[in-house]
Amino acid sequence: EKAKLLRSQPAQIVEPKGLLYVQQREFAVTTPKDGSVSILGSDDATTCHIVVLRHTGSGATCLTHCDGSDTEAEVSLIMSSVKSFSNTTGYGRLEVHLVGGFNDDRQLSQKLTNQLLRAFDLQPDDVHLVTFCVTELNDREEKDVHFPIIYGIAVNVKTAEIFPATFPEKGPDEDLRSAHVLTGATLTNIYDAKMEQLHIGPYFWRPFPHVDFWLEQDDKQILQNLSTSPLAEPPHFVSHIRSTLTFLKEHPFPSRSLFPDRKPRIYKKNEEGLWEQVCSDKI
Repeated sequence: EKAKLLRSQPAQIVEPKGLLYVQQREFAVTTPKDGSVSILGSDDATTCHIVVLRHTGSGATCLTHCDGSDTEAEVSLIMSSVKSFSNTTGYGRLEVHLVGGFNDDRQLSQKLTNQLLRAFDLQPDDVHLVTFCVTELNDREEKDVHFPIIYGIAVNVKTAEIFPATFPEKGPDEDLRSAHVLTGATLTNIYDAKMEQLHIGPYFWRPFPHVDFWLEQDDKQILQNLSTSPLAEPPHFVSHIRSTLTFLKEHPFPSRSLFPDRKPRIYKKNEEGLWEQVCSDKI
């Protein structure tokens, strides 16, 4: 019933003000007391799942975008991150919302759904499954091709409302963060809720293999080879991948060009509610 209700809502466009956008293999956790961030969100999930874990007592809320790379470790990580903001012995309970995936040819969505359910089941704490809008419950068919119904969601940290969403702005450092994923990152916490700061990096990778070869390929080749579900990708998938590959070509050694001082790039919300880079000397 909850999945049906969620699927029937049109996706809302979430503007950057007060938003913390979470990319694949990233997570962020905050509480209703946060003066900078009121919405956590993520989209472009095809076979991936977006997970929201919330403690009803403290209101501590975590959103992550999982792709099945190391689900058990990821679930443990987000559990401990939410619990660090919550007095779990007191009032309230842990609730989880799972959204994403569809009936894809390779059954990757189903596999990830099963991994997530198992990982939450293995937790010593009680976790209540509140929203389950994944795989076959998030699937639509058009001319024998399957697509997800919901590609992205947002959660309002203050009200706990969860709704389908799209995000015109996915920054800051969108290419840098995507490059980190494409070069094999593990799940990374990008937000310090106590300081109300977004921390990106420092990230290090080796030169991306065959980057020139990939940049020479046409859209169809990129889609076929660099997507888990070529037919169901959003229209901007290829341009996003090209942009990330170009970034990797420009920065084969991030320790020299991006993070010479081995410090993260730090952002804080300004008066307008938009991310602004903080000069690292002041910290």
